[in-house]
Amino acid sequence: MLSQVAVLSDIHGVLPALEAVLDEPEVRAADRIVLTGDITAGPQPARVLDLLTGLGDRVIWISGNADRELLEYRRGQRAAIPDPIAPWAAEQLRRDHLDLLARLPNSLTLTLRGMEKVLFCHATPRDDEEVVLVDSSLDRWQEVFGDLDADVRTVVLGHTHMPFVRLAHGRLVINPGSVGMPYGRTGAHWALLGPGVELRTTNYDIEAAISHVTQDSSYPEITEWADYFLRAHASDADALAAFGPRDGRTDTA
Repeated sequence: MLSQVAVLSDIHGVLPALEAVLDEPEVRAADRIVLTGDITAGPQPARVLDLLTGLGDRVIWISGNADRELLEYRRGQRAAIPDPIAPWAAEQLRRDHLDLLARLPNSLTLTLRGMEKVLFCHATPRDDEEVVLVDSSLDRWQEVFGDLDADVRTVVLGHTHMPFVRLAHGRLVINPGSVGMPYGRTGAHWALLGPGVELRTTNYDIEAAISHVTQDSSYPEITEWADYFLRAHASDADALAAFGPRDGRTDTA
């Protein structure tokens, strides 16, 4: 049984944000670092993967939809990816990176002190692109969690880049937010689990990070990308309006 894990989601290839979180004392002290997907699709995919693989068995990996899409693109299983930076990011990956992504599970469970059996996934336990939000209806949560074992009392997921903690039919649902592409406010967002839950924000030098990313990445639109995402120009209201219809609702106000 693990005592404490740090959960990092939606890094999206942003090295300075990842480095800032990994430097947090609580992350260095955690038993494991769990990555809940979308690790690579961003401006520094190879460097992010190299840093994380260098941490060895401390890191527990889960695939996200963006990781899957990069792999499919490189394997010729798809001709395009909706995210403009993703095809470029896919071409930056070495063969060992692709082999790593191909081995990643869609979900896994861990037993944590004070939390018992915890399921980790990217979007939902059954689909890596499905959308659920902090204000999703209880009927929606029942649908999404309908096939889970009764002893899974906590679910940790990412995908929507907005941190929250809520109860849904007695299950605790946790989204740590995004390390590299935050919506709503700046900083690298993550979570510390065991025996309770802490949503954490690592504030780092955004100006220096933008300068570093724009100088280090060869993505043609890197200046605009870094400014938009690292400064969190997308608000939580913008994100809810975009994601809401995919949650099956018609009113996103």
